[in-house]
Amino acid sequence: MFTFRSPLRALPITALAVAGLAGLTACGGEAGAGGGGGKSEIVASFYPVGWLAGKIGGPDATVATLTSPGTEPHDLELSPRQIADVGKADYTVYVKGLQPAVDDAVAKHAKGKALDAASVVKQLPAPAEPGEGEEHGHEHGHEHEGEGEGEAGHDHGPTDPHIWLDPSRMATIATALGDRLAAADSAHAAGYKSRAAALAGELNRLDQEFKDGLKTCERKTIVTAHAAFGYLTDRYGLQQISIAGVDPGTEPSPKRLADLTHEVRESKATTIFTETLVSPKVAETLARSAGVRTAVLDPVEGIKEGSSDDYLSVMRKNLQTLKPALGCT
Repeated sequence: MFTFRSPLRALPITALAVAGLAGLTACGGEAGAGGGGGKSEIVASFYPVGWLAGKIGGPDATVATLTSPGTEPHDLELSPRQIADVGKADYTVYVKGLQPAVDDAVAKHAKGKALDAASVVKQLPAPAEPGEGEEHGHEHGHEHEGEGEGEAGHDHGPTDPHIWLDPSRMATIATALGDRLAAADSAHAAGYKSRAAALAGELNRLDQEFKDGLKTCERKTIVTAHAAFGYLTDRYGLQQISIAGVDPGTEPSPKRLADLTHEVRESKATTIFTETLVSPKVAETLARSAGVRTAVLDPVEGIKEGSSDDYLSVMRKNLQTLKPALGCT
């Protein structure tokens, strides 16, 4: 099994200044080249890419994740220590546009030894912020090229960063990461490529499960806490109405809530989907107003500490949650 290191938790800058160089040196083995007893040291920005890196790295690598378990990843701030770790690591894997602090650290300290997972798959344009434009937060299931298309996504750039919610794209990323790690650590190239191929196979099987499970459904609209599920809805012919935009921290205005109530009733949705890492209060208010129920649909942005779940098990739970909500047979 791979070694999944403890997350690199951000510390206040004042505390780091007091700790000084001695503190940095004492903890330097957590994520940096040479700290893993001959294993490649990989830094992952947040859970989904950390899970991929761990599965593909196997016994040949250690993985440290910048985002703590159970933490909403969008607004991650990096400590100076974490930025240094990105520079020291043998390889970094991240999703450009999701966490600006990571994007900046990679650009400054890890050029040539990092994989932007979003760069190896077809991307969708960032959704319009709810309440903007004619669609009021609807996202329809149509495929687009990512570069330069669609509405600019506020702090997250022109494309939707939630690529990991399409298992078929995750399979493509797994293959690309296996190739990159093999090139960076040729002594273990065969292992990286073999594990990547096996993982891509698992992800493609998951993709087929979603295709089969969502093929015949009475309803096609899901109402979500934030606009995280565009890739899932695009892949499986669904539509998304979101309460918040790409960033789950934004709250709707009273007018937007009233509009959402109308949209939910019009769509004949039976369920408002809440999330594991975001407060459900607004979604619960909307559900009461629209006269529907709530259920958890996990965007798999992180796994709570101590949980036995992983990406595959959470996605399968999502499928089992979607099927009754959409009336699938």
